Amino acid sequence: MTNETVEQQEKMAAEPGVWTTGPDGELVPDYDSTFPTINEGEVVHGTVVRVDKDEVLVDIGYKSEGVIPVAELSIRRSVNPADEVKLGDEIDALVLTKEDSEGRLILSKKRARFELAWKSIEKAAESGEPVTGRVIEVVKGGLILDLGVRGFLPASLVDIRRVQDLDEFLGTELRCKVIELNRSRNNVVLSRRAVLEDERKEMRQAILDRLNPGDVVPGVISNIVDFGAFVDLDGMDGLIHISELSWSHVNHPSEVLEIGQEVQVKVLDIDRERQRISLGLKQTQSDPWQQVLDSYSVNDVVEGKVTKVVTFGAFVEILPGVEGLVHISELAAHHVENPREIVSQGDVVNVKIIEMDAERRRLSLSLKRVDGEEPRPRPEGAPPLRLSEEVFSETPAPVVEDEVDVEAVEVEPGVLEEEAGAADDAETGAAAEEPTAEPESEPAEPESKAAEPEPEAAPDEPEAEAAPDEPEADAAPDEPEAGAASDEPEADS
Repeated sequence: MTNETVEQQEKMAAEPGVWTTGPDGELVPDYDSTFPTINEGEVVHGTVVRVDKDEVLVDIGYKSEGVIPVAELSIRRSVNPADEVKLGDEIDALVLTKEDSEGRLILSKKRARFELAWKSIEKAAESGEPVTGRVIEVVKGGLILDLGVRGFLPASLVDIRRVQDLDEFLGTELRCKVIELNRSRNNVVLSRRAVLEDERKEMRQAILDRLNPGDVVPGVISNIVDFGAFVDLDGMDGLIHISELSWSHVNHPSEVLEIGQEVQVKVLDIDRERQRISLGLKQTQSDPWQQVLDSYSVNDVVEGKVTKVVTFGAFVEILPGVEGLVHISELAAHHVENPREIVSQGDVVNVKIIEMDAERRRLSLSLKRVDGEEPRPRPEGAPPLRLSEEVFSETPAPVVEDEVDVEAVEVEPGVLEEEAGAADDAETGAAAEEPTAEPESEPAEPESKAAEPEPEAAPDEPEAEAAPDEPEADAAPDEPEAGAASDEPEADS
């Protein structure tokens, strides 16, 4: 062995990986050993050394710079390379091809982010921790977030309540929970609502602990539905049922409320186990029934408007939200076949209060007992009587044809006292014994109607004697039916 060969071996042993033996046996620098070992599909780290309009060059310490085509820079579409990276930036990239047809090392920045991001997303999905991403697109049905992976956030899960304009979130960073993950389809579904609900749990519990039935608290109308309205109580929603919106009848909550309106509501009930709060709006307003009790008494004459005409009488509103029934027998001193003969919807009339039932919130009124008396002045501060457009519609409301024995309702004292308000026995008897009303108002006896033209029927003494007694006998079996018929509409008051 020559001295030269011995020197080469000693040199190689002293500096391994620096020198190697060439084809001719001479000692040459080992350049290949200075390059990192890379494999396709591996994520490498490098520095941006050049930014062009269609590609980016990255120095990863390999024998040539890696090339990142513009399509491999970001998960966003049609990006400008200068907006994504700058000279000197240190980035991670995934090796797509070690050497293409032109001998270039092809890299992908977006796929490196995808691989790294997918691992963190999988961990977040398992642990329930939220992930953070920037909104890069607004698409039909939701938002696209850049998590390193394209994450889809449905519009219904963007906020606690439905968001009308999703464009306002474009470019903002959102914290969301991963609710669905599918690697084979690269599918990530997110929910920001779940994060917000978690953040509100402690707040909701604090609100439940703070509130008690009977409290009056401020709130903001957050949503309106057919059965009521939801109120945001600074972190938790409560429901005002449609029946608790106003003392007067409400067809739809939108008639009295609108989204975003600030209101004062009363806490009616709290279900702490189910975390539900029942609220009332009308309880914070003056009760018109209390105004009636304070301002009026039985036998007072008041002014009102006819709101509805039915077969057994008419309803009259004496204060907004307070209606009373004028029974058909209290419309006039003479027999009334049809209430529309006396009053019409929208008429302004003077009526006498003949009964006030505060517990059942019912008023019985009389038109025939007014006798020219002047009505009492309206309570101070009482709003004017207003009726909806439906009340004054051009097409008159049809008379409800209830199957009620008109004669029995007219003459029966029990029904009169209960539903029309303590009718006088003597007046009731007089109304029952009108001989002219007998042949005309007895629908149950078609044979009598058929016999009406015969002149012999009228002077027949036995029939004439039976006529006054007959209504009283008929009234007994019809009493439940008449009572039921008059019970139903009085609830409107």
